[in-house]
Amino acid sequence: MDRDAFDRIMASLDAPMAVVTTASGGERAGCLVGFHAQSSIDPGRYCVWLSKANHTYRVGLLATHYAVHLLTDADRAVAELFGTRSGDDVDKFSLVDTEPGPEGVPLLAACPHRLVVRRTVLVDEGGDHVCLVTEPIVAASPGRFTPLRLSDVADLDPGHEVEERPRPATERAARR
Repeated sequence: MDRDAFDRIMASLDAPMAVVTTASGGERAGCLVGFHAQSSIDPGRYCVWLSKANHTYRVGLLATHYAVHLLTDADRAVAELFGTRSGDDVDKFSLVDTEPGPEGVPLLAACPHRLVVRRTVLVDEGGDHVCLVTEPIVAASPGRFTPLRLSDVADLDPGHEVEERPRPATERAARR
């Protein structure tokens, strides 16, 4: 496969950004995500992919509910906080206003365009991300908005480097 062509196609799509939050075992977690999408109309389903390197992945493994905060073009500061800082090192929620959501999921007060979802399936096909297939239980939005896009945050340094992410078994074998 031509990796450069794949990367050009993905960059051209310019994905909308979101912050996913969750809680389990008395611990809260949240991270910036660019991999997320509606995956079914009836029943309604929404998929979110979490990096295995993220603190949110580890907390989320035991969680049943999550919030997907869809970011607007005015939410760069939120994207920067949740995309460049690791929950391994800092309590991001102490730096933003939150409100309690269903099942203890923290909701970001500054981000009113959101879904609260219940996990139905977790899919791990061996890549560096897992897919959460979810059922929306709450949808909230005060109206249409212009999404914050990947190109708007491409200059941010991630809280975890690519090298920290587990490699798929096929890639590890190819490097031997």
